[in-house]
Amino acid sequence: MKASYTLSRPVLPVGTSSKIDLLVSFKAEAPAASAKRSLNLGLVIDRSGSMAGAPLKHALQASRQLVERMGPEDWLSIVTYDDAVSTVLAPVRVTDKAAIGAVLSNVRAGGCTNLSGGWLKGVEHVNANKASERINRVLLLTDGQANEGITNVETLISTAREKSAAGVITTTLGFGSNFNEDLLIGMANAGEGHFYYIQSPTDAEGVFGIEMEGLGSLIAQNLEVTLKPAPTVKVASVLNRYRFESRGQEVAVGLGDVYSTEERQLAAELSVDAGAAAGPVTLATLVYRAQVVVDGAIRELSGEVPIVVNLASASESSAVSADKNVLAQTDRLRIARVKDQAVELADKGDLATASQRLRQVIGELSVTLDKASYDIAEEVEQLAHYAQRLESRKYDSVIRKELRDQSYQAGTRSRGDLALRGTAGGSADSLEAVASAGTGIVLKCVREGGKLRIHTVSEGYDPGFNVQFPRSVREEGVTYVVDKLELSGDGTFYRVNGLIKRLVQPGQERAARPAGAAVAKKGKPTASKVTAGSAADLPTTNSVGTGVIVQCIKEGSKLRARVVSDGYDPNLNIRFPRDIREENVLYVVEEITTTANGSSYIACGDIHRLVQ
Repeated sequence: MKASYTLSRPVLPVGTSSKIDLLVSFKAEAPAASAKRSLNLGLVIDRSGSMAGAPLKHALQASRQLVERMGPEDWLSIVTYDDAVSTVLAPVRVTDKAAIGAVLSNVRAGGCTNLSGGWLKGVEHVNANKASERINRVLLLTDGQANEGITNVETLISTAREKSAAGVITTTLGFGSNFNEDLLIGMANAGEGHFYYIQSPTDAEGVFGIEMEGLGSLIAQNLEVTLKPAPTVKVASVLNRYRFESRGQEVAVGLGDVYSTEERQLAAELSVDAGAAAGPVTLATLVYRAQVVVDGAIRELSGEVPIVVNLASASESSAVSADKNVLAQTDRLRIARVKDQAVELADKGDLATASQRLRQVIGELSVTLDKASYDIAEEVEQLAHYAQRLESRKYDSVIRKELRDQSYQAGTRSRGDLALRGTAGGSADSLEAVASAGTGIVLKCVREGGKLRIHTVSEGYDPGFNVQFPRSVREEGVTYVVDKLELSGDGTFYRVNGLIKRLVQPGQERAARPAGAAVAKKGKPTASKVTAGSAADLPTTNSVGTGVIVQCIKEGSKLRARVVSDGYDPNLNIRFPRDIREENVLYVVEEITTTANGSSYIACGDIHRLVQ
């Protein structure tokens, strides 16, 4: 493993006080196949009712792909959970992948979400084969709130920290729009693992692939860095989201694992009181240590790197340009903090101030936007989209998750495929719709690994280039016509100029309309009425869509229906046709309403039996 550093300003003026950004990178010196560690994984899958349909289908398919990446030297256990926790695969070596696939094929959706029980059982199985030369990790997948077992967020996070200290890492994967992102991010941080936001079920395989790619390229674990500043230097802040501890003037930072496929970066802001003499000066000493595998055994790796800057006259200092790469990386980290601040403000109901904070960052970035990279240009479009959502009071759980995920990934990872993910909230509905492109340039919106990207369709342009385009009107599958495209200053992407219109089929043309125009409201929902004499007589469906999941369970001598979709209280009774109640059957109900006194629910509209 190699450590290197870059400063945002390689030359500082003598006799002045300055702030400077430090960017440290840790990466593999050369591929080391012999150092690959075997895996000891616990796969913990939420099979609650809300996972029914596409989410569970894609989660299980992603799990099969995970199994295919494992070898006979690896250990795997599989736990599923709803109200109850089941070990469907006790810890085994991955020698019979077909048998493991058959186990996964038998998993079906059920009731509520005993997240803590499932996770702790997964930890227990990993502990059974824990060894220092193995990667010991639990992958916890959920789409909902912890509403059974241990439900206290702080308790779960502190337990994840305890399990990590004992050698079992936790990675969390949140599906959809109803899970508690603060819980899963907290558990991943405390558990020294990763957090992933799987916004669409179809993204699951890609995300599992990213995690497995990392585990297969691990070169060092438990990387700890200590910054020891000189007497005239202070560590003003650690910009990443790593855990850190101040020890007098020194700062110790835990960076976790290092992969050959991904640089591990540490960014810090230093306050420097420069001396009067010109020449090289050591600002700080960076001391690091980590565990690596050498010839099948764990070895401690350590090293020191002096952080040196040159001091010169004010004129000589100003003649040296700032390092754009360092500034781009540290800007990304500072923007991540602002996103967290915006979430905190919005959670308190102060949407106006939250939007203002985002708009302020947009203003700062826009000064040099004509020379910026695509990543910065895309950051501006993302921030503008979120600011617009806040200003129109459309702050919801999905937007919150996108902001939190973008902040988390920026603060902990350096993978481009995890940065700025998010697909919600945009709509082309407000655009003028035309049936002919005329002399305009045709663009298409496509989904690429959790992101919406715009590419050119018209000839004469590079279809592989991204296009800087308003996030607010991006909609997957939509085709657009724009007046003009211009090449970016660095020649790597296009910018849109002029009007943006939607390209449609003849007969579908229409004028532009205000964004967020009111949609005709449906009539008042009415209680469900069925003619079926039993659950077997109901029409069936294999997808949930916009419906709500209801499950029938036995309580004493009675069959009770309960709502198991997230966002509802499963303890409340529901008015539900008795003739179709059957133990453990899942139903998809068109709509659920709450009674006037809030004490129970009413099933409304069509009811289908869910077939898995």
